Amino acid sequence: MTQQSVYDVIIVGAGSMGISAGYELARRGVKTLLIDAFDPPHTEGSHHGDTRLIRHAYSGDPAYIDLALRADLLWQEAEQLSGAELLVRSGVLNLADRAVYSFGSRLAESEKRKVRVEHLDAVEIRRRWPALTIPESFAAMYEPDAGYLYSERCIAAYRRLALEYGAELLTNTAVVNLTAREGSVTVQTAKGDYHGASAILSAGAWFSALEPFVHLPIKPVRKVVGWFDSAPDFAAGNFPGFTLGAEEGGYYGFPGIGGAGLKIGRHDTGQEWKLGDTLAPFGSEAGDEGDLRRVLEAYMPGAAGRLLKGSVCKYEHTPDEDFIIDRHPVHPNVLIAGGFSGHGFKFSSVVGEILADLTTYGATSHNIQPFSIARFTPPDHTQA
Repeated sequence: MTQQSVYDVIIVGAGSMGISAGYELARRGVKTLLIDAFDPPHTEGSHHGDTRLIRHAYSGDPAYIDLALRADLLWQEAEQLSGAELLVRSGVLNLADRAVYSFGSRLAESEKRKVRVEHLDAVEIRRRWPALTIPESFAAMYEPDAGYLYSERCIAAYRRLALEYGAELLTNTAVVNLTAREGSVTVQTAKGDYHGASAILSAGAWFSALEPFVHLPIKPVRKVVGWFDSAPDFAAGNFPGFTLGAEEGGYYGFPGIGGAGLKIGRHDTGQEWKLGDTLAPFGSEAGDEGDLRRVLEAYMPGAAGRLLKGSVCKYEHTPDEDFIIDRHPVHPNVLIAGGFSGHGFKFSSVVGEILADLTTYGATSHNIQPFSIARFTPPDHTQA
């Protein structure tokens, strides 16, 4: 690779969305360069921490359910091609206090799309998982075909497949500037300038580093997860992945895998992070362990043992917590994929397919209308 190399497409950001798109493009014979400020998989973005849930009975726009089902098929394909175990069908138990949250719309849309779900009352929840201390006000939606993905393995698998199909990857290389005109994009880095006919920007929490070329309503926030010593009732094979909505907030988690302890994180709240700030380590805030332990003691006391490990990562929130998948408003040969708001990883396989479709065909059969940049007002989100 030389400074004068010209590519069909340059992908800025080779995390979950970027590396998936790189694989999809390379397998279609598209000359692809991926550029990342780090060396994926890494701990500077949103994909580390071992596992991510994959669910199908989704809330919000029904497009999410369709995309989740397609993403699941693509993860199965990636498993077969890579030879790595990526997806575990542990089931996912969605728990909620009915005073806080209702499963009504999710159940209805799931039925339309033939997603298997079970609606459980508190008595049935406790019968199936007796280690839970669930009040009568709780209900659950159980998804037996859902589970979790090994997130770093997924990144590594797509990276290897992309390179095998001929993609090039430039690691530990920060992008310092972009320029674009019809049929041409130049990406400037400290290692030289790279030229392509088009580009995909998938910079995660680092989108502000690409300003003023693109300015998006994305707010990165610091998030924490913890692994807690837990009873065998909460081990993989005995307990599913889970979400929990209660007065204490919104939480998600995973069974103990290989003795690592039950993993739990909080989906809501989070401290804003800005480019250049140091990401405070786990334990630097009183709520890091305290919020997680409080919920475990209330509803999963057998999983409220000693803290085995804590970790921090980043969400990148849009105002409505829906994704941004669209063309740059000024430069149509530049695609943008961002703002995945803490629930995007499971979709990264299909987002890569969408980005490859838009690049190679100019359109996609997937419904991405809910993810348009134009939904934000005022419309001035970009400076050429």
